[in-house]
Order: sequence, then structure tokens, then C-alpha cells
Amino acid sequence: MKVILSLLILLGFASCGYKPSSKFSREVMGDKISTSIIISAQDPENTVIIKDAVDEAIIEVFHASLRDRASSDTHLTLSIANPSYSPIVYDSDGFVVGYRMSVSLSIIRLHSGVSKSYSVTGTHDFTVAPNAVVTDQERFEAIRFSASKAIRSFVAKVSAEGARAKKKE
Repeated sequence: MKVILSLLILLGFASCGYKPSSKFSREVMGDKISTSIIISAQDPENTVIIKDAVDEAIIEVFHASLRDRASSDTHLTLSIANPSYSPIVYDSDGFVVGYRMSVSLSIIRLHSGVSKSYSVTGTHDFTVAPNAVVTDQERFEAIRFSASKAIRSFVAKVSAEGARAKKKE
């Protein structure tokens, strides 16, 4: 019974023309992507974390390989605005126990000689012990998760572009 139901669902997706968003984004970006990041003078440590998060997302989400700029289909240049965190949750004594990290990225995509700019933001909520200082490790993890969400937002924008281009054809 489960096999028949699974086959019907699969047949339903296949017959309605369903395509995963990664297919559209891959059509826009290509299979070989290179990245570079503009180092933030105020926060160079976070820049390195964000570069790593971007590279992870490219492999995981685009299912593409990282290449050097000369052999890539698309080159992404990223720059980061200062990451910021703000209190969002207080305990009954008024101590901050939850923060929201926000990371804004500017991304320039160069593909086939055409350049396009994107601005994306990612957030991540995290908790701390009452009246505690946010450790560097907590801060770095929050920045990494926020950057990953910002990249996923970029992927959504690129996928939408691919879907619109496919619809026009």
C-alpha cells in the first residue's frame, strides 16, 4: 500500500512539471562557481567565517563545484556589512536570555560577462544564560548560521530568476 501511494505521489510530481529550485538556480549559475570576499577592515574574523559558510552553501545548495575564477562559469564577489546582534528575549528579572544575530551580504554575480547585484540578509536567534556575556564561540556560530540563511535567500532569488527565464522561453 505504501509503495503504491509513493508511486502515485511521484507520478503526480512528474506529471505536473515539478522541478526543484536547485535546477533553476544551476541553470543561472552553472556547475562551476568561484567566490571571493571583500575583507571587512572592522571585522576580519567574521569575514573568514562568512566565506566558509558561503562555500559550504554553494556545494550543498547549488550542488556545484568550487573552482578558481579562470575556470568558473560564475564568479561571486561578496561583502559583508557589520554583523549585529540585538536582545530579543528577557527573563523575569530583566536579564537578556535571547539574541538575534543579523548578517547582511552584498553579492555581485558575474556570469557570461553580465554582472548583477544582490542584497540579502540572514538572521539567527540564540539563547544565553541569564546575565551572561556572549562568548566568541556563540557569536561566531550565530554569524555562520546567519550567513548561511543569507546565502539561502540569495539562492531563492537566483532560482526565481531561472524560473522566470524558463517561463519566457
